[in-house]
Amino acid sequence: MAVSPELLEILRCPKCRSKVEIDAEETRLKCVNPECSLVYPIRDDIPVMLIDEATVEK
Repeated sequence: MAVSPELLEILRCPKCRSKVEIDAEETRLKCVNPECSLVYPIRDDIPVMLIDEATVEK
């Protein structure tokens, strides 16, 4: 079971409030803001939207 499209529509990056997009493997959510570029993990089909858990991917 993956993250639902309805949830993806309302999720926002907690740092900059931009949209997030799911990666092809459905294991991470990436902020679409190029200045932020934080990537949030998905664990057990639950997005972990904590800035401390995110990594930066330019």
